[in-house]
Amino acid sequence: MTLPLEAPAGAEGAGPRPAPSLDALLPPQIAAKAVDVGVAKARLHAFGTLALAVLAGAFIGLGAAFATTAAAGAAGALPFGVTRVLVGLVFSLGLVLVVVAGAELFTGNNLIVMAWAERRVSTRLVLRNWSLVFVGNLAGALATVALVFAAGQYEFGGGEVGASALAIADAKSQLGFVQAIALGALCNALVCLAVWLSYSARSVTDKVLAVVFPITAFVALGFEHSVANMNFLPMGILVRDHGSAEFWAQTGLDPGDYPDISWGDALLANLLPVTIGNVIGGSVMVGLVYWTVYLRRARS
Repeated sequence: MTLPLEAPAGAEGAGPRPAPSLDALLPPQIAAKAVDVGVAKARLHAFGTLALAVLAGAFIGLGAAFATTAAAGAAGALPFGVTRVLVGLVFSLGLVLVVVAGAELFTGNNLIVMAWAERRVSTRLVLRNWSLVFVGNLAGALATVALVFAAGQYEFGGGEVGASALAIADAKSQLGFVQAIALGALCNALVCLAVWLSYSARSVTDKVLAVVFPITAFVALGFEHSVANMNFLPMGILVRDHGSAEFWAQTGLDPGDYPDISWGDALLANLLPVTIGNVIGGSVMVGLVYWTVYLRRARS
């Protein structure tokens, strides 16, 4: 049924309604929308924020499991670049679910800094949101990892999926501290650009297309995402410490080949610097830059 363009006779504010537009929002309009979204996120009640954050951690976990499976057995079979693009493409599932289905993701919520710069929300509300969302993302990620591991999915493909999980976790555990910060900053610049582009969308199709390319790019380029690593690293640890005898026999691997995969390295050598980098990339390199360009002058 088509809605009338005219308000009913006698209705308050009667007059022609503007026809809905299918055009994407322009950057200044995106900036204004980003502020409004940031205010709504910062003021959402604690339970809702935490519940949606758990969902986001699970969504990114599903994308991580998809990416790990896509990478399984690809080494040597496909050129390095082709493999990375394929892995990035399927990992995009995670952010597509976050943006379209609705969830609270720590990295994307770094854009709340625009509402803070506009003085629409306080520093306390920003830190409250980030803290709740980070904890919720971690809970959702760990629950997803535990469920996927319990399902024995790592044994699929003759153990190739588990071998892929070990290789991914091992590579992430060997990053230098400063290197991890830089990789985290570059990653979240792309993630927040994906979210920024999704704010311009008028349809689900627009949102999906806005998300896929920046997310594929950050994965293909080897950048580091804190919430993704809440999935990749624990999965590698579980496979190494609790993988079945059949898995090790099938793959010919040995747990002793992965001494750098540990909870300490996951938290201090990777998750800490990557999170710092994510905040720099999302809040400063995207959020504050766009606020300066489109909103600071209007505010002055």
